Amino acid sequence: MFLATFLIGLREGLEASLVIGILLACVTKVGRSDARPKIWWGVGIATTVSLIAGAILTYGRYGLSFEGQELLGGGLSLLAVLMVTTMVFWMAKIGPSLKQELETSARAALATGSGWAMFWLAAVTVGREGLETTLMLWAWSTAPQALAGAIVGILLAVALGVAINRGMMKFNLSRFFAVTGALLIVMSAGILAYGIHDLQ
Repeated sequence: MFLATFLIGLREGLEASLVIGILLACVTKVGRSDARPKIWWGVGIATTVSLIAGAILTYGRYGLSFEGQELLGGGLSLLAVLMVTTMVFWMAKIGPSLKQELETSARAALATGSGWAMFWLAAVTVGREGLETTLMLWAWSTAPQALAGAIVGILLAVALGVAINRGMMKFNLSRFFAVTGALLIVMSAGILAYGIHDLQ
């Protein structure tokens, strides 16, 4: 259980860290350091929303009937499988050109606006990864070792993201995302089985 949630936290956290690193590097490169705080505001708000969603899902279910809890658990499990599977295949397709596309979008946004588009780019990116992580971890939310695995994975992802974006280390991202994507698909199959069992 620790290893599974560690992998989820690492994969989702590293994706978000890399995207935020690319956005920060881009605003520095074009001389728009005024947009940096907006990026961090986006990160902070998205992280807060993800934590609130996790708390609502974890503690709100206790007010439901047994059937309601099973329906909620099954439905959210299916949603998590859909989101993660879509994300894995999307990342496999867009991964090689992700940096170039993000930089193009960021430059276009900075050229025409006050920088608030960067806030939305950061918020949507971190929010998507955060909600995917919340949904995948929800089934294990009451297990201390599962929570510990997720936290360690996210912290390692942030450290790796900083190191990669600052050029302090080389990392084969294509291989990393291919291997972790395959493992996430396997875990999604387990979550799918869990969800169908709840709905049955």
